[in-house]
Amino acid sequence: MIGTDAPGAGQQRRIALGIEYDGTAYHGWQKQPHAPSVQETLSRAVSAVANEQVECIGAGRTDAGVHASGQVAHFDTGAERRRRSWLLGINSRLPPDINVLWVMPVAPEFHARFSARFRAYRYLLLNRPVRSALLRHRAWWVHAPLDAELMHSAAQTLIGTHDFSSFRAAACQAKTPVRTLTDMVVERRGDRIELRCRADAFLHHMVRNVVGSLVRVGLGVESPDWIAAVLEARNRRAAGPTAPAAGLTLTAAEYPAELLDMARVRVQE
Repeated sequence: MIGTDAPGAGQQRRIALGIEYDGTAYHGWQKQPHAPSVQETLSRAVSAVANEQVECIGAGRTDAGVHASGQVAHFDTGAERRRRSWLLGINSRLPPDINVLWVMPVAPEFHARFSARFRAYRYLLLNRPVRSALLRHRAWWVHAPLDAELMHSAAQTLIGTHDFSSFRAAACQAKTPVRTLTDMVVERRGDRIELRCRADAFLHHMVRNVVGSLVRVGLGVESPDWIAAVLEARNRRAAGPTAPAAGLTLTAAEYPAELLDMARVRVQE
């Protein structure tokens, strides 16, 4: 049994966590009845340190094979531990492909999913004639030359508040397809092309469907204006293919400072 590190055990408190993970071996973040998930694995480790059953709620429900460098989660517990004890204790019970980066007590009204104002993702493309053994679980290999500047130009059409039905998976359970995309940048760095985007929320497969469509522009199959037509169509069949999960990483979830002050987190890490 793990004892308390401070007085006051028994009173319910809410704790937030910053998490990174390699999603290759998992069937996404969300707990699944017959497949491994990041949520279940993390919750099991936290429960062991808390000496009670807890469930971790995440900011983003990443798909199977999708990674995270800036996932945020919260859990409620009656256990009292120092932040360092939570951090070291949880990490010692996690497999090498999941890691807690920081721990922060938060107000009861904080909710990792519903309090998030924005989320950010990065998608990595490897654009060269030969594949990579090292990036096979980190990037989508496209062997034909891609024009990253054209892809960036086309992507600017998507910035703003729109109905993103054309980039929405058929299984998406969101109540509305309307989302506000604040940033989308496509940049080439050598043989790698990186897409970075930020929105208030994302639909199921939204980023991967956007990337699949932008690749068609980059290959010269479609013109940059085609992306605007796809958006206007509000029909998934009008867009390009769904990009592989391996290239996608959840990089950040952003919250009001009064609920989760990231500056304070960095100072106290």
